[in-house]
Amino acid sequence: MTGHLERERLTMSKMVGIYCSAHHQGTEYSLCEDCGEFLDYAYLRLEKCPYGEDKPTCANCPIHCYKPARREQVKRIMRYAGPRMLLRHPLLAITHKLDGLRKAIHPKQLTRKERLRSGED
Repeated sequence: MTGHLERERLTMSKMVGIYCSAHHQGTEYSLCEDCGEFLDYAYLRLEKCPYGEDKPTCANCPIHCYKPARREQVKRIMRYAGPRMLLRHPLLAITHKLDGLRKAIHPKQLTRKERLRSGED
């Protein structure tokens, strides 16, 4: 996993670290067990994303790949950590915001050739 997805992984890990250090016994670099499990789940969802490297931000994605309880958990984490990312990790925060401006096209709307190019098939 390289490029856009790797940056998404890094952004998610930083956000979970900020949240964990403020709400649990973890630190930004050493997560508690619950946050570690959530981050593993988030990484798995990123790996299985049908968009591949063309993945939109989750807020702009028409596919909800998180289970409902995990979706609520990620909303809590992002609501808390999002504003703090600008001070702690400004480059990641800005690129994440810019990524949110990209239009998401559902993978089923792509032609076979476009899907092959993005690595879906």
